[in-house]
Amino acid sequence: MSGILDGKRILITGVLMESSIAFHAAKLAQEQGAEVILTAFPRPTLTERIAKKLPKPAKVIELDVTNQEHLDRLAGLVKDELGSLDGVVHSIGFAPQDALGGNFLNTPFESVATAMHVSAFSLKSLTMACRPLMSSGGAVVGLTFDAQFAWPQYDWMGPAKAALEATSRYLARDLGKEGIRCNLVSAGPIGSMAAKSIPGFTDLADVWNTRSPLEWNMADPEPTGRAIVALLSDWFPKTTGEIVHVDGGVHMMGA
Repeated sequence: MSGILDGKRILITGVLMESSIAFHAAKLAQEQGAEVILTAFPRPTLTERIAKKLPKPAKVIELDVTNQEHLDRLAGLVKDELGSLDGVVHSIGFAPQDALGGNFLNTPFESVATAMHVSAFSLKSLTMACRPLMSSGGAVVGLTFDAQFAWPQYDWMGPAKAALEATSRYLARDLGKEGIRCNLVSAGPIGSMAAKSIPGFTDLADVWNTRSPLEWNMADPEPTGRAIVALLSDWFPKTTGEIVHVDGGVHMMGA
């Protein structure tokens, strides 16, 4: 029986550890029939080691999404490996330590600018770098953390995610005529490397212990990976500019 990504070629960013949502997206994509290529920064060798734990081999390309030279060469490198692309997964986010952990009022603009560049503008940069390879249409899927609310300790990553969500909508607007869909998955907290870099992350994650209608497991990225794979597939052919919540239902709870 063929999978829902049978024959598709997918580029996935952000595979840092087995606990990464991106790792599970890559694993599930391969299991569903896709050819997968990975990008990594700043340590491609780390991603290469983790990639060996995937069901099938996956080439790793070094990509700093803030480096225009890296972006300019990406399409050529991917074309040499896969020929074209049917989907892209944006799993990239970063903020300097002084932009997190309760320091919102004191964070300098330079740190805010870094968070915005890496975490939000990079969705546009990555999509445009891959656009020449999606001449027959495709799907871009990014990861957000619900930007409707002010979360404990999250500080300037909150506005960065709000910018990411707006960027996704504008990409959906402008690329729809080319058959390129752009959607986001809003995931609940996962104990990944990125999450552990947030000071006071346990305070943020504790919200899910009391407010999630469905039991939430921070050690299980697979539900989020499944949503990513579904949005990459042809089962959502007319869905774009959407945010799919995989958060146990916390997003719809009141007080």
